[in-house]
Amino acid sequence: MTQLAQIAQIFAVILTLTITTGLAGAGPVEYPEDIAARLQVRYDTMQSLNFNFFQDIQGEMTGRPRQGSGRAVFLKNDGKARMRWDYTSPDQQVLISDGVVFSMYFANLKQLIISPAEQLDADLTYSFFTGKGVLKRDFHIRPANEDEQSTNEDEFKVIKLIPKTPQSQVQDIHLYVTHTSLIRRIKIRDHFGTITVLNLSDIEVDTVMNGKNQEEIDAIFTFVPPPGTEIIR
Repeated sequence: MTQLAQIAQIFAVILTLTITTGLAGAGPVEYPEDIAARLQVRYDTMQSLNFNFFQDIQGEMTGRPRQGSGRAVFLKNDGKARMRWDYTSPDQQVLISDGVVFSMYFANLKQLIISPAEQLDADLTYSFFTGKGVLKRDFHIRPANEDEQSTNEDEFKVIKLIPKTPQSQVQDIHLYVTHTSLIRRIKIRDHFGTITVLNLSDIEVDTVMNGKNQEEIDAIFTFVPPPGTEIIR
């Protein structure tokens, strides 16, 4: 074997090792369906979830951008799906469901609107958080739009959800999912181009019931409006 042939053979071995090592280090490719599947498992197995949120709504139909922030909590136990959203800015709002009744309190309007909680089941996002929704059943699962691809895949990956049954308020949803299968951002686009972005932080899993008796848990999902509040049913 000539010296030139030996050098060529060495380079071939090095090249093969480099390619093999690179592929091994990259790990298996994770498709949108894979991300949705592990996300579903995580949320199906958790009993409670609470987080801080920052909401931003933009679009031609909304006029100027609208923002809000607060804390939300979800609980699944005794066959009930409960939730509470406390908006602390720009105005106090409380959205609360004990699994039977859904109430919305608006401090600036001095109104409390009450409706059956079962109406919430039509909301696909709500039903997923409360354990009633199934991503594979309710949505077409697609790769994220190019402009929605995560610039930091070490932090989270992005999938696109399109409702299988047409929704009046939702055209598509982008979910930003961490490697621990938690949602960090939800981006919802409606049919009029309005975009609602919900960023989640300080996420806690299965901590709501810690050290609490049933009375204390029920109190979390109970709201008594101030005197003078108009009640609308």
